[in-house]
Amino acid sequence: MALHKLLVDDFDDVSYKLIAIHCNLEDYRLAYLLNGSLELNLKRNKEDLDFNDSKSSYSFFEWNDKPHYVTWNLISNICKREEQSEYSAGLFSNSQRKVLKTYNLIPEYSKVDYFVKISYEIENVNEKLILDRLQNIPQIITSYAVDPLKIKSKDHLIF
Repeated sequence: MALHKLLVDDFDDVSYKLIAIHCNLEDYRLAYLLNGSLELNLKRNKEDLDFNDSKSSYSFFEWNDKPHYVTWNLISNICKREEQSEYSAGLFSNSQRKVLKTYNLIPEYSKVDYFVKISYEIENVNEKLILDRLQNIPQIITSYAVDPLKIKSKDHLIF
């Protein structure tokens, strides 16, 4: 009987581009600017991306460009939540106070505000043109391409 070996590396083939965006805008405002600049039609999903047993949730916009076989996603990378935290107020007493905790979808890029994920069936995405158009938006501080193969938590980008 023949022995078949399945290599895990066979599944590392990435069929999407990832762009990091630094900006101070709210998610809906950035989606509006991207729609105008890149001629997209991003719309917010009814449900956000939830991780860590709903400790963190991230806004999620999507548009399927069916004629070009491309799916565009805008995902926030930062989630801030107010949580209770115990601290020692004295020798015999403990108190609780509210603490603002920050969670990141992709912890390796904790300073990035948003990611644009461009999934394609046929590689017809001009990344340089997209980055040039993003740099022309005055509200965006900077944007750059990210190599998805170098991200440890790339499983968070599967949706």
